[in-house]
Amino acid sequence: MAGRTILPTLLVAALLLVARTAAADIFSYTDERGVIHYTNVPSDSRYQVVLAAPRNEDARPAPIVLINETVLQKAERYAPLIEEAARASSIEPALVRAVLVVESGGDPKALSPRGARGLMQLMPETAKRYGVSNVFDPQQNISAGSRYLRDLSDRYRNDLQLVLAAYNAGPTAVDQHGGSIPPLKETLDYVPRVLGIYHHLRDLAHGE
Repeated sequence: MAGRTILPTLLVAALLLVARTAAADIFSYTDERGVIHYTNVPSDSRYQVVLAAPRNEDARPAPIVLINETVLQKAERYAPLIEEAARASSIEPALVRAVLVVESGGDPKALSPRGARGLMQLMPETAKRYGVSNVFDPQQNISAGSRYLRDLSDRYRNDLQLVLAAYNAGPTAVDQHGGSIPPLKETLDYVPRVLGIYHHLRDLAHGE
């Protein structure tokens, strides 16, 4: 969410010259070691589109993301809470889990320099809005984060890129930029990272 730092150990990023855009196609392939790679612009014929989006944006450097399976496994302990919260909020469990993984790496005590807390990295005002009494309680934190994702999905008509941008930078930042992803480095990195993990988790759920 707004102002908190994405954990540097969560994802291994190799900076290559690829296109970073406010809305770009995301490509994926699995290498010989079983590592899932994601990028905005493919540099290998093995990449396939997993999320299509409008083009004609300016090209800038952006990371290729390697998914840290250890972190995904760490977050697995919260699967029952994620399923419960996602069902109550009518949100895909894969989306909630992807946000949790990127936000906190599965650490329920995560605390950002700007005050975002817990598994879903709730800012104090967001926690208060959703009636959270103990922000470090996994059940309360995941429930509030899921409800916030639901509200953002309604606000942005299920445009997942805008939903994630608003979760990271805040709805005000998205609205101030004409309903598009704010040109903030953290947000431009955050959106494709969450989307990459989200699609990976959906593929796993469908046995792909």
